[in-house]
Amino acid sequence: MSIAETAAVEPQATEHLRMELARRLERARDRTLALTDYDDGELVRQHSSLMSPLVWDLAHVGSQEELWLVRDVGGRPPLRCEIDEMYDAFQHPRSTRPALPLLSPAESRRYIAEVRDKALDILDRTPLEGKPLLERGFAFGMIVQHEQQHAETMLATHQIRDGERILTETPLPDTRTRRSLPDEVLVPSGPFTMGTSVEPWALDNERPAHTVALPAYFIDTTPVTSGAYEQFIAGGGYDDPSWWHPDGWQHRNEVGLRTPKYWHRADGQWMRKRFGAVEPVPADEPVQHVCWYEADAYARWAGRRLPTEAEWEKAARFDPASGRSRRFPWGDAEPSAEDANLGGTALRAAPAGSYPDGESPLGVRQLIGDVWEWVASDFQPYPGFTVFPYEEYSQVFFGSDYKVLRGGSWATDPAAARATFRNWDYPIRRQVFAGFRTARDAHPAETA
Repeated sequence: MSIAETAAVEPQATEHLRMELARRLERARDRTLALTDYDDGELVRQHSSLMSPLVWDLAHVGSQEELWLVRDVGGRPPLRCEIDEMYDAFQHPRSTRPALPLLSPAESRRYIAEVRDKALDILDRTPLEGKPLLERGFAFGMIVQHEQQHAETMLATHQIRDGERILTETPLPDTRTRRSLPDEVLVPSGPFTMGTSVEPWALDNERPAHTVALPAYFIDTTPVTSGAYEQFIAGGGYDDPSWWHPDGWQHRNEVGLRTPKYWHRADGQWMRKRFGAVEPVPADEPVQHVCWYEADAYARWAGRRLPTEAEWEKAARFDPASGRSRRFPWGDAEPSAEDANLGGTALRAAPAGSYPDGESPLGVRQLIGDVWEWVASDFQPYPGFTVFPYEEYSQVFFGSDYKVLRGGSWATDPAAARATFRNWDYPIRRQVFAGFRTARDAHPAETA
């Protein structure tokens, strides 16, 4: 039984929901500890001004858990109120966090363990209904998602750091099929339901469900591959301003963009750094570590464009046979290992065309997992948006400064990988495990 299904089965599902919440909390914690289980000197070091020291992330997940579960939901007294401001992401930008009197790795581990003991006790004693924060365990699900999002951020820190790889990767199954995929598929014109009003752990920016009508368009069946992106480089894509957004061209010149992050040329071959190892760039994998401006320039060079956020979501969720929007491209069931590359253990994206079981009804693959996908849209609220449970989760970021990413990456946990989930970042960011796919308008003759 999925978390979503528990909404329809009361009260017998309550105990199942408690067990599932506890399991997901522990899974998130196991991942946090695994990503911080190495030399203390490396944990306290800042590997890039774009990233926090890993020890900050380690204690921060406990601080947020204490604030929301121990103090707010549980009504318990503070454990460490003197550290609240130090682990408030809005008080201290990442570049300044190494100068703070952070808890040591050992202190951080003791602190988050104490918080977790109290949180699990509160979970056992708290009704999972009534108040909005408690309904279907929302506050606990929010903390699960928060910790898993920080695990993905910590993986980005591991990727950006110098030195040998310390993480173990799990081989991916080869799920490609022999049948040839078309390059693109037609998404028919008409309305669909975007967002959600029923997903129990959906965050405020995913709500409410609303109807969006779109003209017909074509969208790539897979994300753009590294091999295709190499053609953009070879074709002078980085040297022709006509392909670039004016702000992107200025950024390209200021920082010297010439390739995706972590790529370099050696002996006539494209190579990449991946978690401390240097290896040939796999031509069949989705390109990743590109910023929005690079994705937009490639799309223009290819005679196409980035899909809008609504176009991306319709391709991922809309089922023309029933007319409804699914939770995931493959249906309403929680992700399985056959549906998508999620969870972070692979340390890489799967080849384009993988995961036929995760294909959408319209024939689009890898919409969930593998790489976050930049879309054309700015991060804006949906019609009827209401802040919940705090303004700083979404509202303060709305506007033209941020572009939207959809679908999750190989590093994303399934708890934060539903088809309504919205991520956002500055259009210059490249440390994210992000790629893209392209779209184009459909001509009337193509839809007849």
